[in-house]
Amino acid sequence: MTSILVVEDEPRLRADLVDFLTLSGFAATGVAAARDLRRVLADGDPPAVVVLDVGLPDGNGFDLAAEIRSSHDCGIIMLTALDDSVDRIRGFDSGADIYLVKDSTLREIEAAIRSLLRRTGRASGGANGVDRWVLNGADWLLTAPNRHTIKLTATEFAFLNLLCGRSGEVCARDELIAIAARPRSHFDDRHLDAVVSRLRRKIERRTNLSTPIKVVYGVGYTFTAPALVE
Repeated sequence: MTSILVVEDEPRLRADLVDFLTLSGFAATGVAAARDLRRVLADGDPPAVVVLDVGLPDGNGFDLAAEIRSSHDCGIIMLTALDDSVDRIRGFDSGADIYLVKDSTLREIEAAIRSLLRRTGRASGGANGVDRWVLNGADWLLTAPNRHTIKLTATEFAFLNLLCGRSGEVCARDELIAIAARPRSHFDDRHLDAVVSRLRRKIERRTNLSTPIKVVYGVGYTFTAPALVE
């Protein structure tokens, strides 16, 4: 299970982040000060990602990021109330991989962590230690557990966005048809099945994995594997 260390002196935010990341399948722990961060790193088993607050009671996050980067191969996400370009540049110069402001949602922070893990090749698991499929809405990409990616069409993305967002629930045919249909075009059961058939072949060809899109006869379709929508 991928380990995440949250370094944040605000107790509520630290607890919320640790709880949310734990529920998302990570081994998340939290500390409140620079001295606790140094103690964790000195234990010899550094986390995969450090979510680091800039303003700590006994240290500066920019200096700490440079300190971490000099001796450990951790991903670093800076979390700060400062939304200034000078501070963002300073954060990146100090060694941070991603710079987020504190009004980012928990889901956005989780998505940033997963994106960083994929970039560094250290992604290892989702909920209950099982790798997830990841659907990226910005680029219309589906990333398989083996890190192979599939570029989707608008119709394919609309179809998967509904399925993956329902967390394994069955999506009715009528609802899927309404989501996937283009304006002023005819789209029925036959067209839906053709989209699914092409998408299954595409996924299996690009990833060498069995597609988790399953038909529920007389009802609709479901996505049977753990999935994250970014």
